Amino acid sequence: MPELTQTELDNRPYLLYHTDGCHLCELAAALLDAADINYHAIDICDDAYLAQRYGVSIPVLKAWNDNELQWPFNATQLQEFTGA
Repeated sequence: MPELTQTELDNRPYLLYHTDGCHLCELAAALLDAADINYHAIDICDDAYLAQRYGVSIPVLKAWNDNELQWPFNATQLQEFTGA
């Protein structure tokens, strides 16, 4: 498998574990949007494992390398986590 370039690594989307109606999840999404970070929002209610794993800790931002940033986080912590 060929190695990915830094640009390809930087463009890999993050996963934002959330659920509808979660005001903290909305705040996290707003931080991601403001930082122009590529992410996919994953509703944990659509998957029993995710609901059990993240039910009391959402929002959680997960990187492609499985590192996670747990809420609460601010713009500075988000920048440190993503390198953005």
